[in-house]
Amino acid sequence: MPDMSASVSLAMTHLVPLAKEVDENKVTPGVLGFIVFAAMALAVWALMKSMNRHMGKVKFKEQGERDGESAQTAADSRPRQG
Repeated sequence: MPDMSASVSLAMTHLVPLAKEVDENKVTPGVLGFIVFAAMALAVWALMKSMNRHMGKVKFKEQGERDGESAQTAADSRPRQG
């Protein structure tokens, strides 16, 4: 594996002059903040898509209620004797 310290020091020497141009009283999230925000946005989008898929599979009437309603309908359709 190549020596990473050389590339890190080279990157820092290029970034230090850029940092001196920025106002020291101003704080910004920068590229890392954007990357973290974008990753969180993608995760939320994936979770919402998954939730919608799972909510589509949910049956809102319980099995017992459905059987009771069908039995009631069958009882109402039978002719009354009397």
